[in-house]
Amino acid sequence: PCVPLIDEDQPLVPTNPYGESKLVIERTLAWLGRSHGLRWAALRYFNAAGASADGTLGEDHRPETHLVPIVLEVARGKRDAVHVFGIDYDTPDGTCLRDYVHVCDLADAHLAAIDALDEHESLALNLGCGQGRSVREIVRVARDVTGRPIPTVDAPRREGDPPVLVADPSRAEQILGWKATRSDPHTIIESAWRFHETHPEGYA
Repeated sequence: PCVPLIDEDQPLVPTNPYGESKLVIERTLAWLGRSHGLRWAALRYFNAAGASADGTLGEDHRPETHLVPIVLEVARGKRDAVHVFGIDYDTPDGTCLRDYVHVCDLADAHLAAIDALDEHESLALNLGCGQGRSVREIVRVARDVTGRPIPTVDAPRREGDPPVLVADPSRAEQILGWKATRSDPHTIIESAWRFHETHPEGYA
């Protein structure tokens, strides 16, 4: 990123195939808008995390690649340790910073975007809380929430991992009247832990 907070006017330069795939879809939507008059909203999530408050809906990836559920799998003894990829970044504790946004906040943004398209042309909006949380901070909060030791193992950097990815959500706040209200790490991890406790094998 060129600036600490990433707004919608920053150059779109993906650093990995996943990011490239999202950019291709957004460009396709723009083409459809120009050629067919389709109004669309591209909601650019930063790091979606958390679960429904009652623990009935949560993340269940096979294989799991997202930090929060991996950390909680270690807490439950399904993994031996959390691998921390890169400990020498230019960040306060040397690990990557990411903007974690609660899935229920994202759901609210979707509903607000549907309403906003009645008054606006197509939208591309960043959805985040505007604060970066490090890998070590997520692990520390998870230890507090679960009351369990969560071992970590330092590992080399992964190619394509930017040191810092934090949203500037001000445009979404202005246009949608939306703000992330559940996206502090404790709330995210507490809700995700509730899902893990009630669904030890995911949805299987």
